[in-house]
Amino acid sequence: MPPLAQVPGQPLAAPLRPRASVLRRVCGLALALAALLLPEAADAQAVSRAETLLFETDHLARIAPPAVLVYTFSKISNVDPGFTDKVQLDLAGAKGKTSATLHFLSGEHRHDIPALDDVHGNPVLLGFLERDIAEMKRLTGGSTAYFRKRIRMALAQEAQVSAQPITYQGKAIRAQAVQIQPYLNDPMHARFEPYIHKTYTFIVSEQVPGGVYQLRSSLANRGEKGAAGAPGGTAAARAAAGQPAAGAQARGNPGPAPGEPLPAIDETLTLVSVSHPAR
Repeated sequence: MPPLAQVPGQPLAAPLRPRASVLRRVCGLALALAALLLPEAADAQAVSRAETLLFETDHLARIAPPAVLVYTFSKISNVDPGFTDKVQLDLAGAKGKTSATLHFLSGEHRHDIPALDDVHGNPVLLGFLERDIAEMKRLTGGSTAYFRKRIRMALAQEAQVSAQPITYQGKAIRAQAVQIQPYLNDPMHARFEPYIHKTYTFIVSEQVPGGVYQLRSSLANRGEKGAAGAPGGTAAARAAAGQPAAGAQARGNPGPAPGEPLPAIDETLTLVSVSHPAR
């Protein structure tokens, strides 16, 4: 099964350019992050409610630097070992501007994010999605640009936005949830069928520090298995036996081995605390 199109050694096709208005509001994000999802050259194009909540909102307006925001990150998976870790966002202020340094996970899970100057949008959004897209590429062999495009289109055209009450530090707070399934109606979904039910949920609220309460990507395949044939065994069983994984990395294509459970992966980032170091 061939990977989604990308010519080795060639630049990604049609880099995603942010709207000028969005870039101004999220100003300071490195181009690789700022261009991650936002629609191409279309200032006149209507902005969806989901895009406004996630990318055209000044999430940091209500928090005064210096500040340190801490998020927990958890991964539950039958493809790779699960883990829990921490994401830390350090905010500093100078000359009326806020700069940000994002420490996204640690050790072997660390995902480097460039330092950001004069930032208004919360960088954890783009950090979470950039890492997720890299994981989709690793697991399926697909193109980074392709996954970016599917998420971008889903946010612009198919996102569901709803009221979502949450509890933060013991207080009931009003929030909004943005939910998308970018691969469900994808005309090319046959190339990575085990991942078509993947759901992204973004919970945001102006009442929590940094504006972003929780980010989640969830893939639940309800215990189905791959096509009939010789059993492949679970990832855990193969690891215990010292055998290589039967996933995309080992076979060169996405999907489980025949008889192997379909992938079930849940990754969740949740705000837990904010502190203000002494100036």
